[in-house]
Amino acid sequence: MKAIITTLVGASCLALVACDVDQTKEGDMPDVDVNATGGQLPEFNVEGPTVNVGTENKTVQVPTVDVDVPDEAEGNTTNQ
Repeated sequence: MKAIITTLVGASCLALVACDVDQTKEGDMPDVDVNATGGQLPEFNVEGPTVNVGTENKTVQVPTVDVDVPDEAEGNTTNQ
């Protein structure tokens, strides 16, 4: 697989080097005339909402969970 990738990369490099590019027409930048005067940024008055953050105590019901752990004498074969 590595040999195939190396061959494909080598062939691609040879194909790029073998290209001959000749410029057939000169390019030029567009003529731009900009006459601008100073502008005015808009003004905004922004008032955010009033946010009251507080805490309160709550009691939450949590379910009881029973977990049965087997003893080593009962054939626990896990590798630790």
